[in-house]
Amino acid sequence: MKKTTHLDADRFRRDAEKYAEYLATPEGRLRIELALANLQEFLPKSKASLCALDIGGGTGALAVRLARIGFNVTLLDPSPPMLELARIAAREAGVAERIDLKAGDTGQISELFPAGSFDVVLCHNVLEFVDDPGAVLGDVARMVRGPSSILSILVRSRAGEVFKAALQSGDLAAAENGLTAEWGEESLYGGKVRLFTAGDVDAMLKDASLTMIAERGIRVLADYLPAQISRSAEYSRIFSLERELGKRQEFAGVARYIQCVARLAGP
Repeated sequence: MKKTTHLDADRFRRDAEKYAEYLATPEGRLRIELALANLQEFLPKSKASLCALDIGGGTGALAVRLARIGFNVTLLDPSPPMLELARIAAREAGVAERIDLKAGDTGQISELFPAGSFDVVLCHNVLEFVDDPGAVLGDVARMVRGPSSILSILVRSRAGEVFKAALQSGDLAAAENGLTAEWGEESLYGGKVRLFTAGDVDAMLKDASLTMIAERGIRVLADYLPAQISRSAEYSRIFSLERELGKRQEFAGVARYIQCVARLAGP
């Protein structure tokens, strides 16, 4: 079995409630809902017969949203506490019959699922924590069903970490170091998180015989708004502004996260 995490795999098996609480914050919601909105631009109108694989799906926040719009979702995660929260969330949302929960990690993908099993594959906030992101992405790509199917990747942006250090912490030394840093600090659980540029992701996609069809920035400015702006009361306006900024290259480049949507490369 492949080793899947670079540092302390157990951090994601602990404190699942902490992660669920984070995803309920405006920042957590934005990460989930912006990524889903971007993905929906490339999906067929009818989703009733589509099968999705959510790798590292955690507490089911994204899986539940996909099931609500008609997907049959398989959620893969190595953490029993996360899977239990996902089971509860699916039941409370009335979509339990549309979500299949699987215990397993990225090193087991090829063992658990036949190649070409899914119309949509999500690999969100997973590649930051594995030893060999390119190898994992190669396994993930084999799950994509055909040329019209979609793979969505979400990773932590190096540029976003530079802005975070400078604007949130006022730490100019950290911002300077971040310009070339391969690793950043994971604030929720502690430990290291791998950082990416859009060029890094594009190169991995090409190595996995995938073609990028869209690049979006996630959380371009929401993390830096003045304290007097209520993230909750103004959520809809912030979401709309983030959607627009995330599509524009001049703004997306400094987002906290990079989302890339890809398809299998043509012959």
